[in-house]
Amino acid sequence: MEARRQAGYQLRRAQGDLEHDDWKPMTAIGSGAMEIRIHEPHEHRVIYVAKFPEAIYVLHAFEKKTQKTSRKDIETARKAYEKVQRER
Repeated sequence: MEARRQAGYQLRRAQGDLEHDDWKPMTAIGSGAMEIRIHEPHEHRVIYVAKFPEAIYVLHAFEKKTQKTSRKDIETARKAYEKVQRER
């Protein structure tokens, strides 16, 4: 529950154009894609894009179990990003 609460808090900050506590750009997914890093109680990630005026799109959220983000998680977020671009 703590990770979910933190994710919501960080996404709310993004809505207000405020910087996150811990984040990085995810250029491998697409232009404007960002990763929020949550460290409580385990490692969690939320990948989203906020460059479109109508909404913030959460592309993927997951618990991270290794140092490197898995190819599967990157592909899931990339496909979601492509779908957002097609449908908007």
